[in-house]
Amino acid sequence: MTHEPARWLWAVGATALWLVLTGFIVWRERRAKAAARARSQAMAGDGESVLVAFASQTGFAEQLAWMTARALQDGEVGARVLSFADLDGATLKTAGRALLIVSTTGEGDPPDTAARFVRKTMGQAADLTGLRFGLLALGDRSYDQFCGFGHAVDGWLRRSGAEALFDLVEVDNGEAGAIRHWQHQLNQITGSLAAPDWAPAAFEPWRLVERTLVNPGSPGGAAYHLAFEPIGPTPDWAAGDIAEVGLPERDGATPGAREYSIASLPSDGRVECLIRLMRRPDGTPGLASGWLTQDLTVGAEIGMRLRPNRSFHGPADETPMILIGNGTGIAGLRAHLKARTAAGGAWLLFGERTRAHDAFFDAELQAWTASGVLRRLDRCFSRDAGDGRYVQDLVADAADAADALRDWVARGAVIYVCGSLEGMSQGVHAALAAALGEAVVLEMLEDGRYRRDVY
Repeated sequence: MTHEPARWLWAVGATALWLVLTGFIVWRERRAKAAARARSQAMAGDGESVLVAFASQTGFAEQLAWMTARALQDGEVGARVLSFADLDGATLKTAGRALLIVSTTGEGDPPDTAARFVRKTMGQAADLTGLRFGLLALGDRSYDQFCGFGHAVDGWLRRSGAEALFDLVEVDNGEAGAIRHWQHQLNQITGSLAAPDWAPAAFEPWRLVERTLVNPGSPGGAAYHLAFEPIGPTPDWAAGDIAEVGLPERDGATPGAREYSIASLPSDGRVECLIRLMRRPDGTPGLASGWLTQDLTVGAEIGMRLRPNRSFHGPADETPMILIGNGTGIAGLRAHLKARTAAGGAWLLFGERTRAHDAFFDAELQAWTASGVLRRLDRCFSRDAGDGRYVQDLVADAADAADALRDWVARGAVIYVCGSLEGMSQGVHAALAAALGEAVVLEMLEDGRYRRDVY
């Protein structure tokens, strides 16, 4: 009995210490959240801001969320940062624009901090009409459900009526190239030209060996076929990958890099691109396209790095492909055709301005048709008398022609779209939804059977 008071005092002391420690932890967490809210409010500014929301398990998604917000702020676009733990449907509905950085844990599971959002918000029907969003999905490709939670959020947003600013960006184990692509999309939002890389990779030396104007006399902008050879060993890449071209310093500032679809394969020994000369409202050439198509001399060296674009890599060769594009978007589709054999075959639907001037790579398309690689070739030319159609009209016509489009999809065909984000990609998506049904198109998008590389 003599030890009971001492034990009682020890228990009281331990309980008091536990309460103090618990109180300190709660205070520290609240202080950290308050500091984050204050920082987020300061970044949001007084005007219309972009919601940046993160679902993070290890902290990487949160880090990228704050970097995203800072990039927006540097581009004079307000941003407010929010964890999925504090996110709900009403907040999304009123956001206007949202950028979501979403991690996946294990086989497609959400981070712990997103559990309540999944149960209370994603588990219910929502009307998010008017919301425009971009999504960065973080994952590990060694899992079968790679970026599974990111794809689930993307599908839920689309089914709820939200409109994607650009297609989902997948990141495999912090892959630098994919993160740079996300930053490229941010630059499109802010209009920034000289934003520094978050995950810089070295530019390798390449030499311009060929440049050809492929549409002289076209009523559209001049388009050039450019070829670059590596100074050193030829690196490896796959159809669907991207060439990032470093731009030269101008007025004391480095404008960063520009992305172009690669129109060739490593077996060609060179990177080929199809680049249209862009012009500013005052008629002067665009910064990147003007330099590459007008100022850079054949034989000159440039800095280039190749970025894997796994979300636009092709399927197994025996899988049929439906390739849809317009303008210089045929560059990325050409690489896929080069990689194909007649085993699965492909169907190309392509639109441009005039047949006389803008039938890009016509000789190759005819050869692929003769060999069986191209099972079907449909083209339209919007400025030609008697035609006047756009590529989305080809999709609608294909759906009406003895169910041809539905037959291909029923046989397991995948759909790849490359070209203009504005106009073309939305029109094609609407035509596919009308032909196949919105639910089928969304299912194909979630399953990776409908992929887009649009800009």
